Amino acid sequence: MNDDTRPEASPRNTIIAFLIVATAIASGAILLLSSRPQSVEITVLPPIPTATPLPTLTPGPITVYVTGAVMQPESLLTLPPGSRVEDAIEAAGGVTDEADLAQVNLAGLVRDGDQVHVPIKDRPVILATPSGGVKIFINTATVDEIDSLPGAGPALAEAIIAHRDANGAFRSFDDLDAVDGVGPTLIADWQTLIVFD
Repeated sequence: MNDDTRPEASPRNTIIAFLIVATAIASGAILLLSSRPQSVEITVLPPIPTATPLPTLTPGPITVYVTGAVMQPESLLTLPPGSRVEDAIEAAGGVTDEADLAQVNLAGLVRDGDQVHVPIKDRPVILATPSGGVKIFINTATVDEIDSLPGAGPALAEAIIAHRDANGAFRSFDDLDAVDGVGPTLIADWQTLIVFD
């Protein structure tokens, strides 16, 4: 006699058990997927760039040579930038009684390397020619200074100043060529005589 009294598993019970297990797994998977936290999108915003100011150019002191009817003639003086002829004369001790200030533009700006000469009354003004010849600073020059350029003349000098006043400073010979009466021939003659400052 067989002692094993367990009933044999029927194929139907096996299928039902399999379906219960499969349903439980599927339900667990659905529950797991539905309960997953939603993804969060992270946006990184960089700081707004701030403009860095450019360094400003601080002009250095200038050196001028003062001659003529001043208390300390033939003085090589160092002045702050933006100094005028009057400042250079004062730095040389002021003028003597012989000074002819009618020939001096006291309000003129001096530049590094300039010579400031105070003429003596009733004597012709004779100055040494600076190295490279006399230079005309076209953006501050007077009618007389521009007229001293070869081939210029007073009418053209006035036209150059009128154009400068109406359109601003000249930056190059191309700008100067825009003035009526200035052409390639004059520009060639003026190449070493004009400074755009």
